[in-house]
Amino acid sequence: MVSDIDVTETPPGQARMEILAALHEAEPDNVVTITADRDPGPALYQAQITEDRSLTWTYEEDGPDTWAVTARPTGESTAELTEFDVRELPPQQRHSILTETFENLDPGNGFVLVNDHDPKPLYHELRSMHGEGIDWEYRSRESDAWKVEILKTETSTSGNEAVAASFDVREIPKQERHPTIHHRFSNLSAGDILELIAPHEPRPLHREFSQQYGERFEWDVREKEHGRCRVWITKGDADTGESESQDQQSSEELTITDELDVRQFPPAKRHELIFESYEALQDGEGFVLINDHDPKPLYHQFEAEAGAEFRWEYQKKEQGEFRVQIGKSDIGESTGTATPDFEAPF
Repeated sequence: MVSDIDVTETPPGQARMEILAALHEAEPDNVVTITADRDPGPALYQAQITEDRSLTWTYEEDGPDTWAVTARPTGESTAELTEFDVRELPPQQRHSILTETFENLDPGNGFVLVNDHDPKPLYHELRSMHGEGIDWEYRSRESDAWKVEILKTETSTSGNEAVAASFDVREIPKQERHPTIHHRFSNLSAGDILELIAPHEPRPLHREFSQQYGERFEWDVREKEHGRCRVWITKGDADTGESESQDQQSSEELTITDELDVRQFPPAKRHELIFESYEALQDGEGFVLINDHDPKPLYHQFEAEAGAEFRWEYQKKEQGEFRVQIGKSDIGESTGTATPDFEAPF
């Protein structure tokens, strides 16, 4: 039996309820086809969690204007908590799908998140939005399969619907604040708003944004009082501000040995390929990485693990195609701790 539902131009809450109702009524191995103007993924994961049943689904179309999904209930789930594996999702979609799924859970429900890196920025985002209403416990910290049990412990509200993400940086350890904010901002779409709550206006962060993004963001102080400042950062178009100085500049020429296009690989495989390519480089060599989003989190990993010879230079920043020259400087026999004279991508 096949059921067709079309929730195009239906308000998000009503669309979610219609999808859940159709899946609730479907017998095992029945087919439900869903047509929507936004990704129905969160509703499908919510159905698995709340209905305690397994689902399989296939995207026939995946946006940006139309989504068409074929879903099939396969029976009762035997797992204590549903696994939510986001490693195959584009990084830009992960936070929005995960936060929407969490928001629509009833207290006492949850899931096991499976990711290809530590999802700590998501933890800070959920805590900022839901306070004590979240329980977060690591199950596994494997390099390509981090698992976290996430439970909703009480009813909470997600705050202002105008913002795509919100962080109360007062609750984030100081050393994690800026990397968390840059990581989340890099995954926003043009026009999305990132909200920050801070004890004072974060001017050092503003300077970092100006250095990294030029005119590709708007900074709006919405509230300012003693001990509390609320800032909205709106992401601009990728092609805004091209007159700036071509972003990061490297201090030397590298011999480019290869182009590595990782867009066709699942996210879990990408970092492995990139680090293998870096390890194979000789001093003075580099390669061009091609990715479908800004690989800024990768920069932070290189910065933490690579030596002073590490070099990073953006060559292109467009929706769906980012090019970064990654290489090893020929630092010769110099001694002491040298400060690289290239600019970090934030």
